[in-house]
Amino acid sequence: MPLRALCSALAAALLLAGCGGPAGDARPDRDATLLLDFAPNAVHAGVYLALEREYDDAEGVRLTVRPPGSSTDATKLLLAGRAQAAILDIHDLALARARGRDVVGVLAIVQTPLAAVLAQPGVRRPRDLEGRRVGVTGLPSDDAVLDSIVRGDGGDPRRVRRTTIGFDAVPALLAGRVAGATGFWNAEGTALRARRPGIREFRVEAYGAPAYPELVLCVARTTLQDAPAFVRALVRALRRGYEVAVQDPDVAVTALTDAEPELDRAEVARELDAVAPSFTEGVARFGELDPARLRAWASWERRFGIVEEAPDVAQAFSVATSRASD
Repeated sequence: MPLRALCSALAAALLLAGCGGPAGDARPDRDATLLLDFAPNAVHAGVYLALEREYDDAEGVRLTVRPPGSSTDATKLLLAGRAQAAILDIHDLALARARGRDVVGVLAIVQTPLAAVLAQPGVRRPRDLEGRRVGVTGLPSDDAVLDSIVRGDGGDPRRVRRTTIGFDAVPALLAGRVAGATGFWNAEGTALRARRPGIREFRVEAYGAPAYPELVLCVARTTLQDAPAFVRALVRALRRGYEVAVQDPDVAVTALTDAEPELDRAEVARELDAVAPSFTEGVARFGELDPARLRAWASWERRFGIVEEAPDVAQAFSVATSRASD
């Protein structure tokens, strides 16, 4: 082959490789909606940084982010094609699959549980909650978390007086209406510690639960099968956002608070400082799904009654997609 032709071929190959990630991935060039699991907070900082820096567009995806509404059923929207991706609590993923909804986890947003029991300063340890009123949201996973923590400390979870408070853990604890409440240590826990120093925080993994990824990016299986290049492009864009967020938290806080100006910058900074280690804990790179961790989680999920049968890890997650390379 003449030298000039060889150089042209190499240039074309490099150009194609730079558009759409690994060789063989066509540039998706499509719009997509991503549903959040909760109101925007520091755990989503990498998503908003990816948008602010247009990492999504660079990968051929024009991403719109939507927080959930009061009646949002993310898995139904995924299966109906009204959203192309959603961040789900891993317990919600298990419950959805138990109901026959074929959604698949493709990227770990965090690598550790975020669930905890938050308690008044006078509650020295989880088993001290026996006989006291503890607030729960009403979700099945809350009861499992509470049971695991109290039992892991040698207590009897049946002796805890449970009361449904929805997602009002912070006001309920600050008002003294409950001795403890289930919540996320990275959000409610951070808010409580800022308002009431001495608040207790009992994390579920400290009392017998495995280290599982609490939040997972999910897609419908049909999306994974029919548009794998799109899913990999989305994974790459979000990974870039989170990797920069870990390296430079200030720019991530700015990206989130610029997009959501009602958020308090100082509070977001505290939350991000608390949760950032969980983005990459125990893995080589942000987003990886670890099969051993997932199998341990699946057994725990069944043992504490969130689902009747342990989730099939191979069907519920795409480990290969979570490792999509740049």
